[in-house]
Parts: sequence; C-alpha cells; structure tokens
Amino acid sequence: MAKVFPHSQRSVLDPFVSSERETFTIWMKSLVCQANGCTVFDSSGDIVYRIDNYDKKCSSKVYLMDLQGRVLVTIRRKRLQIVGCWYGYRWNPDANEGKPWFQVKTYGRLICMGSFACQVTVGFDKYWVVKLGSKQAFRIVNIDREVIAEIAGLMQVKQKRLSSGISLGDDVLTLVVEPHIDHSLIMAIVTVYGLINDKL
Repeated sequence: MAKVFPHSQRSVLDPFVSSERETFTIWMKSLVCQANGCTVFDSSGDIVYRIDNYDKKCSSKVYLMDLQGRVLVTIRRKRLQIVGCWYGYRWNPDANEGKPWFQVKTYGRLICMGSFACQVTVGFDKYWVVKLGSKQAFRIVNIDREVIAEIAGLMQVKQKRLSSGISLGDDVLTLVVEPHIDHSLIMAIVTVYGLINDKL
C-alpha cells in the first residue's frame, strides 16, 4: 500500500531520507497506456515514484510524482546552451517555479571527462554521475568520490522474479541509495540521466 504524507512541507520531505541503505526497483514503463515513463517500487514492492510523460519521449519538462500523481519534483531542460543543462524544482503549489533545487550539467562530446557523464549541483554541494561498463549502469558520487547511489540493470545484479515466478526483463533496473541521502533527489537525477539517454 502506498504511503500517504501530510501536506506540510517538512513532513513531505522527511520520508525521503532513511537511516539505512535502501533498494528500489525501477521498471522502465509508465503506469499509463500510450505514455513514456517509469514506475519505481521500494523493497516491499510498493510503488513510491512514477513518471508519466504524455507529450513525447525525451520531453523538455517532466514531473516526478508519487503513486497518487502528486508532483514532487518538476524537471526542466534549459535550451540553447552548448552543454545540456537541466533544472529540478521542488513542487510548491503556492508559487511558480522559483530557485532550482538542483542543476544537472552534461558534458558535451568536445569536453572529454572520461567516465563522468554529468555534474549535479545542489546548493553548495556537488555530485557527479559516473558511467559504468553497461549503458544503463552508473553511480552518483560526492566530492570525495564516495558512492551515494548506484543503478544497475539486471545483467549486473541477480535475476529478479515476481512472486508468480515470472522473470523480469532488461527494462527493470535496481537502484541502491546509501543512508541519509534524499532518495527523491536521487530519483530526480536518475530521471535526468534517463532523459539524456532518450530512455524517458
């Protein structure tokens, strides 16, 4: 059963941070027919996040929502720049999009950054998305190169099966988030990475 949060801002944000490592399963399918997106399950099998992109694949504006469809984060791409730039805004129903919560800058083909795919700025903190061997696999590291989250396809983790015995395919990913990290932020960064790679 999905969690229901009170409407106060602090109460909405607190459930997204855990004192323990958390594992999520990302199914690269929308819950809505004829829409692009993904559905995210927690370790109990409950849906905690969803993205339903009704317009077109790789849209310039995407919403990260909870199960009920309440917007948690608005993600926008800034156009007409040499490098790709995305902004994430925490949802505030009483105001228009103000100061971004985070910014993601991608590295263009002319800028060789090795395994680094993009840089994430959250206030005064900086993180990097590091590409791994598989196109779907990557890590998010902090300024000290400590891994705060990692995502892998089922080829990198043990094969998942539903309780009915049905095996899940390669459109199912595993996301591991370290303790004391806001997993709504991590999921928003994962969303941007999916948009960059034309997955959403």
